[in-house]
Amino acid sequence: MPYVKTRDGTDIYVKDWGTGRPVILTHGWPLNADSWDAQAMALAHAGFRAIAYDRRGFGRSGQPWTGYNYDTLTDDLADVMEATGANTDATIVGFSMGGGEIARYMSRYEGKGVVAAGLISSVVPYMLKTDDNPDGVDEETLASIGANIEDDRPAFFKTFLQQFLGVGFITSPVSDEIVDWAWSLAMQAGLHPTLECAKAFGHTDFRQDLAAFRVPTLVVHGTSDKTVPIDATGRAAAKGIADSQLVEYDGAPHGLTITESDRFTNDLLTFLGR
Repeated sequence: MPYVKTRDGTDIYVKDWGTGRPVILTHGWPLNADSWDAQAMALAHAGFRAIAYDRRGFGRSGQPWTGYNYDTLTDDLADVMEATGANTDATIVGFSMGGGEIARYMSRYEGKGVVAAGLISSVVPYMLKTDDNPDGVDEETLASIGANIEDDRPAFFKTFLQQFLGVGFITSPVSDEIVDWAWSLAMQAGLHPTLECAKAFGHTDFRQDLAAFRVPTLVVHGTSDKTVPIDATGRAAAKGIADSQLVEYDGAPHGLTITESDRFTNDLLTFLGR
């Protein structure tokens, strides 16, 4: 199985499909690289090299006790890019929590080897509600995530992923089987990494990282995202990144890479072929 060993010895599982200009895909919490399969396959068929990997602690990657902060997670991204030779002429795209690694890479590594970026339903620039970030998520809500996971993780994720994918009492953009599939990905992660990464994406401030984006950046966000509110994230990110293109999906939930898969894939390919 294809693994990259990071600088601290953690094994990172990597899926490397196709040939051509590299597109590195970082996944959302609490999923893994398989959540990118539809886009990765389309990218490979379109002549790109799609590289998606399981974040440390998730999926098939190692589950060390430490390293669930964005500096270390970004070092993992850099190590994957280096080990796969995908550190030249690359596009880096992050979904949800994965947007944080993209933003931190642009500042921590000064965007080395990157020609374009994407922030999809991303937590960037700041999730936490504060006096100077009034549209964020309040601390009590973020704290309840950890408490509910520790109380009954399988039950919590069943409900969480229904909201994530826009499932309502009357209508749903996805089948029950899609929700079950997403749940199965979430349950592959370790309990400790799941809890620590929830703290990281909920409390890391990326506002100072935005100035480091010096490449064309695609920002896609659903207007009905109840998991990562668009005003504090997608719209704020687009406003803070000079060369950005904001595409809002009216009525779309957080998991739009799944619920609006065809539309999003086409938008991504169009952006890459600009």
